[in-house]
Amino acid sequence: MSTQTEILEEIDVLEQEVRNHEIVLFDDDVNTFDFVIDSLIDVCDHSLEQAEQCTMLVHYKGQCTVKTGEYDRLKSQCSKLLSLGLSAEIV
Repeated sequence: MSTQTEILEEIDVLEQEVRNHEIVLFDDDVNTFDFVIDSLIDVCDHSLEQAEQCTMLVHYKGQCTVKTGEYDRLKSQCSKLLSLGLSAEIV
């Protein structure tokens, strides 16, 4: 087995071990567009444009992935969104 093959196999194993999760934000009839936009900026570090686009997708599609990453990093962000009264879950 060549060194390059061994390295590629190690990378494949590492990529499999670090599985990314997503925070999915769901539409509701309670929160305003501005509140959701501000929440995404504050909690998920979105830019204004990114937060606006996600908010529009949530409104028209019913849901949108707003953050991707490792579960442990997303858990606190999802909890903050929930504490603000938004509907979200980690998948």
